[in-house]
Amino acid sequence: MPLIWIFFLILLFPFLIFVFFIQAATFSFAKLGLSPQMAVFLFSLSLIGSVINIPISRKKFIVHDEEEIFFPFLFYYPPRVREQIIAVNVGGAIIPVLFSIYLMQRTPLIPTIIATIIVTAVAKALAKPVPGVGISLPAFIPPLVAAAAAILLSHNNAAPVAYISGVLGTLIGADLLNLPHFKDLNSHAISIGGAGIFDGIFLVGVVAALLA
Repeated sequence: MPLIWIFFLILLFPFLIFVFFIQAATFSFAKLGLSPQMAVFLFSLSLIGSVINIPISRKKFIVHDEEEIFFPFLFYYPPRVREQIIAVNVGGAIIPVLFSIYLMQRTPLIPTIIATIIVTAVAKALAKPVPGVGISLPAFIPPLVAAAAAILLSHNNAAPVAYISGVLGTLIGADLLNLPHFKDLNSHAISIGGAGIFDGIFLVGVVAALLA
């Protein structure tokens, strides 16, 4: 194969992966009751919304710097006041939650609640506060747990149960239950459903539905 074709394929590979991901997302959302056009629209809206954060809270807190000792002097730094903005990510929180509410109309309640509790517990256990970044969470774990719980608890409605429990469980376990730790992240802005959580939320819609 000529070298130019190999170079062309290397350049084309990211585009092919993106197209494959769109097709997988379309198929998975179709299993949740959407038409192919609406699936692509929801996929695109989530991607665009991932860069949009809506501020919902501004908090000021006092930061006490540690004293430093350089013999024979003691250096003292006065407390500083910092402001932290808490926002909600459109693509990683608002859109998935609204779609979950839509799915709840035709999804069994008890299996959904139990599956959500399971995903919440797993997300809370695995979520790690990362100073300067936010809450980090392994992206593939919530979708896998959500899909497994949905299949076991509601085989006939596994796809919507997996999606709802994956979305709500990840947001509650990773972000909402870690709200008290936000002030320790030393970050000016914290996004619920953003940063390290968006990957998990977004993949829930694809992986959970495919596995279910």
